[in-house]
Amino acid sequence: MSAVDLLIIAGVAFLAGAINSIAGGGSLILFPTLVALGLPTVDANVTNSVAQWPGYIGGIFGFREEYVGQRPRIVRLGIIAALGGIAGSVLLLTTPSSAFDVVVPILVLLASLLLAVQPLLTRRLRRAETDPSRGDPAWLYVTLFFATVYGGYFGGALGVILVGVLGLALRRLKLANALKSILSAITATVTVVVFGLFGPVHWLVVAVAAPASLVGGFLGARVATRIPSTPLRVLIVTFGVGVSIYLFLRG
Repeated sequence: MSAVDLLIIAGVAFLAGAINSIAGGGSLILFPTLVALGLPTVDANVTNSVAQWPGYIGGIFGFREEYVGQRPRIVRLGIIAALGGIAGSVLLLTTPSSAFDVVVPILVLLASLLLAVQPLLTRRLRRAETDPSRGDPAWLYVTLFFATVYGGYFGGALGVILVGVLGLALRRLKLANALKSILSAITATVTVVVFGLFGPVHWLVVAVAAPASLVGGFLGARVATRIPSTPLRVLIVTFGVGVSIYLFLRG
């Protein structure tokens, strides 16, 4: 890649990190940028996953108080998330890239639509909050596994899916949001290991995008309360739908 390409990637990664802090959905702009700059779709997806990993780790620290007393639950759900992430990333690397090319427009569209309904989902879950001692229903583990398989395979809007699943299961939105961060980080970590060892990662891109995403995420968190997330979400969703249409036509 040229120096200009790397500058573009750094700028988009910075923006993606900030967007993830403010409204979520940053991968919906970094992934298509990498594709537009010439990376095959699987390479772009793998590289995007590795590059955005630091942002997931940073997101854990904002919820330290919510994790008090949750260690057994975090361990149980974390094991499921790790297994799902491994399964999804292995599935991506062992199936033909042509299959991913067929599926990815649908995944981008799904991620965009999930981001669009996130505020509605959040309001419904907040109204449904109940007893803080609520346990884990059995279906949570099965659903979480398939959600994190999706996260390992593609990952766009995984956080929205996890908040929905955890919120419905536990009926505690703040706890669901906190657990979403740590389970997203676990899923991302195992996919980074699998992709780093066996995937077509473009490490020069990662070297540029990862620190830019981290800085963008930090600054985005600082200004998140001052920027209205709704217009930004509308812009991201519109862009994501446009990308999915482009990928459908391209395929």
